[in-house]
Amino acid sequence: MSKKVVIVGGMAVGASCATRLRRLDEEAKIVVFERGEHISFANCGTPYYIGDEIKDRDDLFLRTPEEMKALFDIDFRVNSEVVAVDTARKAVRVKGPGGEYEESYDFLVLAPGARAAVPPIPGVESKRIMTLRDIDDTDKIKAWAAEAKRVLIVGSGFIGVELAENLKLAGLSVALVDAAGQVLPPFDIEMANILTKELEDKGVEIYLKEKVTSFEDREDGLVARFERGREFLCDFAVLSLGVVPDTDFLSGSGIELWEKGYIKVDSRLRTNIENVYAAGDAILVKDFVSGQLASIPLAGPANKQGRIIADNICGGDVEYEGSLGTAIIKVFDLAGACVGNNEKMLRAQGVPYKAVYAHPASHASYYPGARQIALKLLFSPDDGRIFGAQAVGYEGVDKRIDVIATVMRLKGTVKDLEKLELAYSPPYSSAKDPVNMLGFIAENVMEGKMDVFTLAELEGLDLSKVTLLDIRSKRIFDSGHIEGAVHIPFDDIRQRYTELDKSKEIYIYCNVGWSAYNAGRFLMQKGFEVKNLTGGYRTYLHYTYRPRGSTFSIGDKVGSLG
Repeated sequence: MSKKVVIVGGMAVGASCATRLRRLDEEAKIVVFERGEHISFANCGTPYYIGDEIKDRDDLFLRTPEEMKALFDIDFRVNSEVVAVDTARKAVRVKGPGGEYEESYDFLVLAPGARAAVPPIPGVESKRIMTLRDIDDTDKIKAWAAEAKRVLIVGSGFIGVELAENLKLAGLSVALVDAAGQVLPPFDIEMANILTKELEDKGVEIYLKEKVTSFEDREDGLVARFERGREFLCDFAVLSLGVVPDTDFLSGSGIELWEKGYIKVDSRLRTNIENVYAAGDAILVKDFVSGQLASIPLAGPANKQGRIIADNICGGDVEYEGSLGTAIIKVFDLAGACVGNNEKMLRAQGVPYKAVYAHPASHASYYPGARQIALKLLFSPDDGRIFGAQAVGYEGVDKRIDVIATVMRLKGTVKDLEKLELAYSPPYSSAKDPVNMLGFIAENVMEGKMDVFTLAELEGLDLSKVTLLDIRSKRIFDSGHIEGAVHIPFDDIRQRYTELDKSKEIYIYCNVGWSAYNAGRFLMQKGFEVKNLTGGYRTYLHYTYRPRGSTFSIGDKVGSLG
């Protein structure tokens, strides 16, 4: 007897699940309900259509309901919202173009996604304030952008930053405001600040540690009032403050939810109700690094979850093992990518970790066009397990994070990074790939060849008890250095090391860490205790960077910004 599968939501999870089901079971009856007018559109591409990087709106649509019917015999019903679920009777209540009706099911797949978070602040209902979640939102923002001169983006997550870039490219004056002390929360502050500077250099105004407290419509535009007293006049604003699961319709269904409305599922993506599954932005998944439940609303994991559900409906026994949260963003000429946990997350969990940095060239430095990449690796000092990584640069960022993500998925360690044999030719990499370099640095730390200290630790140094040693050239030292540092150039260290007090631990730094490592190895063999500032002065500059529009002062403790 053929089975009937009803799927709520026609985007990543729904479309992936439906087509996989058809490939596994030609006899199954598959019905997909989509509340909007379109199915399976490229919502990740919408900021780029708004900015006219994607010229043709039709390029955002991957399949139409008619194509799905002809190719896979799947019944996609658009403009059809599931408003209730009766698990006892195994039926859903649907509000469609012709009115309300019931549809029965043998298996139910819940993929309703999430809606944009909208805070309850005065004036937020203005027609000049919008969010970006679907094609209708996209069309609305693009129409406003065509007539506007100035826009405010509230929230600096991935969508907020992508919109800031693309609206700027569309010719608008763009400002980005966030109550946090940095943009792009998945990154640690010193890595995020590289991208912040790129935004500012390209003309985007940045206001951090600023909270919007109200909006007011006026004849001359929309006024946003900030908590610290600033008033900001714009033509329209876009809220990009995260998402909340769109699961209100499950009230009274008996399907268990977490406190914020996320659907509870097990490792096979089953709910507490037999033959009812859920996936996508409406569920919490296991963080692959920490093992804790987390909201990780990414397209890649969603598609994989849809596939797993189809397999399990068709008799499989497949588990979803969790998400690494691997992500990448384009910020004008730069790219930023991350995977796993960042320092803020590890500190919150109380996990002991070490952080190391590298600033290698994207390919062999002697081949024209090489550009520097900033890389960060977080790992266990005990067994070398990799907790996370971040990268920012002009080229080669994606492949480095993808390689590290692969090693993490296979439960490798920092020693595996140094052993990797990666493709090399001068236009593409170096004989020692940047990923290998991170492995070398991390292994040196693990084996005690060189201990490191971080920028956060730098803030607490008592210079009466330790020596902060800058070994860069005099010209570079004179152009800027860390306050309180003693200066001995690397070229002179073998002749002048006796000037250092052996009773004090030496905290050494150079520009990116390489010279300090070599000088530190020399000093250690002369009986000194040495720690190297991982990432060097370049990372220090990233760490202490302050956006011009932000209201906190240069005297604020840097660590308080994260």
